[in-house]
Amino acid sequence: MNVKRKLIEVTLPLEAINKASAREKSIRHGHPSTLHLWWARRPLAAARAVIFAQMVDDPASLPDLFPTEQEQQKERERLFNIIEELVQWENTTNEAVLQAARDEIWKSWQRTCTEHANHPRAKELFDPHKLPAFHDPFAGGGSLPLEAQRLGLEAYASDLNPVAVLINKAMIEIPPRFAHRPPVNPEARQKQDLIGHNWQGARGLAEDVRYYGRWMRDEAELRIGHLYPKIEVTADMAEDRPDLKPYVGEKLTVIAWLWARTVKSPNPAFAHVDVPLASTFMLSTKAGKEAYVEPIIEGEGYRFTVKVGKPEDAERAKRGTKLARGANFECLMSGMPISDDYIKAESMAGRMGARLMAIVAEGERGRVYLPPTPEHEAAAREAQPVWKPETPLAPDPRALWTPPYGLTTYGDLFTPRQLVALTTFSDLVGEAIDRVRGDALAVGLPDDPTPLRDGGTGAAAYAEAVGVYLAFAVDKCSDYWSAICSWHSYGEKMSHTFVRQAIPMMWDYAEANPYCASTGNWMAMVHWVWKSLDTLQAVPKGGSSQADASVQ
Repeated sequence: MNVKRKLIEVTLPLEAINKASAREKSIRHGHPSTLHLWWARRPLAAARAVIFAQMVDDPASLPDLFPTEQEQQKERERLFNIIEELVQWENTTNEAVLQAARDEIWKSWQRTCTEHANHPRAKELFDPHKLPAFHDPFAGGGSLPLEAQRLGLEAYASDLNPVAVLINKAMIEIPPRFAHRPPVNPEARQKQDLIGHNWQGARGLAEDVRYYGRWMRDEAELRIGHLYPKIEVTADMAEDRPDLKPYVGEKLTVIAWLWARTVKSPNPAFAHVDVPLASTFMLSTKAGKEAYVEPIIEGEGYRFTVKVGKPEDAERAKRGTKLARGANFECLMSGMPISDDYIKAESMAGRMGARLMAIVAEGERGRVYLPPTPEHEAAAREAQPVWKPETPLAPDPRALWTPPYGLTTYGDLFTPRQLVALTTFSDLVGEAIDRVRGDALAVGLPDDPTPLRDGGTGAAAYAEAVGVYLAFAVDKCSDYWSAICSWHSYGEKMSHTFVRQAIPMMWDYAEANPYCASTGNWMAMVHWVWKSLDTLQAVPKGGSSQADASVQ
């Protein structure tokens, strides 16, 4: 008896799959992983290859077509060639490559249907005109359902985690519902180069996410832009900095404000001074572009200045005021050690503050590092959030390091200015939905009140769909706009909160400017979401729901 096997049960081109999966880790623009953060995502290349190999017959199971081992091996090599093309990132949206894989799946499926034509439920289970649906009850980041959909199968995902459910809805459920539709925004309807554009897949939806995301940025700047002023380069700043002379009199857009947390000095002689807890004074460690903060003690206080070039005391600049691992610092004023216990006591008593150390601005050929100014420190302190999340952080010292230092709620992880920005953009998502709905009605979408969650496809549902992706952009901003973000001195860019599966204590942090054109800005987050959506397949249909795998 010939036992019919699928290709995955016999062999796979593992080297090609592993190589493509490893390379995928470095892919960012357009990759679904940039839609929303999710831990332990499975490589799309591996998911695509595995599903294909599960659906396609191994040639040894088809002796009528391939009677000899040589013919069977030749056919396997042909299938391997399809897989090797299929797993390449560049072919993610290559219809010719994808269709070749789909054709092989259809061939195997139709052979299966023929073999089971006499099955009592053949009409239901073995329909040669409809591929079987795919269901992943542990969907997580959605790699498997997404790739099943890309290969032509109806894809269904479920998970207990509501974040995973929403990610899968955004990838496999919402795009097919609005596939091949042109955008509704007025710019796309008026621009000659966009009229008649090919809005295949989810490209029309993606274009609306980009347009209304930009509208949100402009509207937010009108409301809170004064909290993010430009910085004027003065002659005094350039006196000892030849690199600043070309910028004197110019107002530069700020990329980030770099802060150090502070506590009162434990030395009685300086108990009135808030001394910095700085893990480093280095701003840029890139060869030839070194820059660093230099604290200058003046009387019973101090100020920060910024210098370029290699510091004379490289070790001191590298470690800041840190003495050892953990919360062990030294008093800038007296050199007295500041213990972990002292910092915990001060912070839990509400006496931990922050002081501006430096400002990073956009220059003509790269970053410009500037000293802090009273005006910029005052602008940050002007922010008055009307709301902050008061949910307590879980008592998990292995993953959540901030509670012993007074940062005990989620709201404590953000500065007042960051809270104002996040609430402003969150509010604007709802306003953008209203605007999308009005524009959708204006171009003829049905005035159907059925919401997105109930399967609606009219103007109201479409507006909510755009809102889902704009909300993802706000989520991404919360990762980059927290007081747990640091400045990456070698890459000269923002580091985000979740560089690992934990929330560490950050002693010196970087506060991004939502309105700059560099790292951490609002439109960068919209761009990640827009590019990811632009590459989604959008056919055939799919679905995502919250469910317990043990009862399915």
